[in-house]
Amino acid sequence: MSTTPTKARMIRLVLLISLPLYILDQITKWWTVMNFKLPFVVIEGQKYAVPEDTRPVIEGFFNLVRRHNQGVAFGIGNGTTWAPVVFLFVLVIALAGITYFWKKGAFTGPAKWAPPLLISGIIGNLTDRLFQGFWLEPYKDASFMERLGQGYVVDFLDFKIPGFEKIMPSSGGHWPAFNVADSCITTAAVLLFCTALLEAWKEFKEKKAKA
Repeated sequence: MSTTPTKARMIRLVLLISLPLYILDQITKWWTVMNFKLPFVVIEGQKYAVPEDTRPVIEGFFNLVRRHNQGVAFGIGNGTTWAPVVFLFVLVIALAGITYFWKKGAFTGPAKWAPPLLISGIIGNLTDRLFQGFWLEPYKDASFMERLGQGYVVDFLDFKIPGFEKIMPSSGGHWPAFNVADSCITTAAVLLFCTALLEAWKEFKEKKAKA
């Protein structure tokens, strides 16, 4: 039986999985933007960080925050002029690649659920990078390209992981803040990894049976 998904099935999965998760991602991010203080001020064109607006949910373990991530995980690329544009194109290329390989039936086993999760996560963060910069009050009078360059991903879920400060002392034990879109991408990555393990195990058993 062919593992290539039909166009109807792909659309159905996008509507049932990708779209609801994308909406949830955007609602939670905009709630954060509307209810938490801006994490910086701009004075004479220079950004200066201000004390973080942190709201504990589970004391010492889980907080809600508002962080602007212009780069990738662990803040790589934050504060640079190239990161918003570079990572914007990276997301577009990744989305095109996933769609192409999904049509070709490249995702099998547990990984068959990965494409709709990846699509919701990528589009969720792509939306941030395209539009969030235009809503920043300090840049309301800036040029179009400058405001586009201020695009960032809204991260708001902050967890303190026991022992993590030993791995990364500068973190203070806090895992990098993330959002719903990041969770979708991570879940998809786990599904892809599990599928790879299953395929490797299947291949191992087949070789062992032939030996």
